[in-house]
Amino acid sequence: MRYLVGARGSQLSLAQTNWVISELKKNNPQAEFEIVPIKTKGDTDARPLFTINQKGIFEKEIDRAVAEKKVDFAVHSLKDVPAELSEELVLACIPKREPANDIFISKDGKTLNEIKKGAVIGTSSLRRAVQISRQRPDLIVKPIRGNIETRIKKIDDGKFDGIVLAQAGIQRLGLDVKFEKLPVEIFVPSPGQGALAIVARKDNIELINILKKIEDQTSRTAVEAERSLSMFVDSGCRFPVGALANQNGGKLDP
Repeated sequence: MRYLVGARGSQLSLAQTNWVISELKKNNPQAEFEIVPIKTKGDTDARPLFTINQKGIFEKEIDRAVAEKKVDFAVHSLKDVPAELSEELVLACIPKREPANDIFISKDGKTLNEIKKGAVIGTSSLRRAVQISRQRPDLIVKPIRGNIETRIKKIDDGKFDGIVLAQAGIQRLGLDVKFEKLPVEIFVPSPGQGALAIVARKDNIELINILKKIEDQTSRTAVEAERSLSMFVDSGCRFPVGALANQNGGKLDP
């Protein structure tokens, strides 16, 4: 069987999608997968994310391709997926989650608390901007766009003194970079951060059963709780919310 997989064309998205494919092939060695890169509004609109008044700016076009049967399923960073999908689609699988926390990277290896007053810190997230300013009101926080490698290069080029981003992205790309792990108690991550989402059509039962074989139930339970909060408060890029749930002895700790 041959499957078409929709994904963004960024290095991180392709790395995530190739990882999903490698996991699926462990149970289905005869299956063939072809990645179909699809541009989204988030890829073509260079404005700061919190100024774009639209949900799902990194997934809408890809999920439309799934719904229209142009691709069989899509792989997303879960934090980019709106709490509510279109009626034809289902969140078919959530594989094992990577660390959900944010990290801080600076040119000289200084921590967020050590970096000099007035330093320019870049982030693509309004949530992170608020959290940075609460911790260090003496810093200058500016929007930064581009893939992870581009953002790191902007530190080396002297455009920023440091950046804050998700640890999961660094790990999935296998980048060898020194960073400070930020505490989730202060830098509460975006709902679903660190997890992947595999979206398929509801009526494609055979494919859903294949995807379920790489599901991690603990990860799903946690992110579904986080997404429930996001749905309740109607959060998004312009009204960000942090949430992290952990399973503890059969109970879910917020």
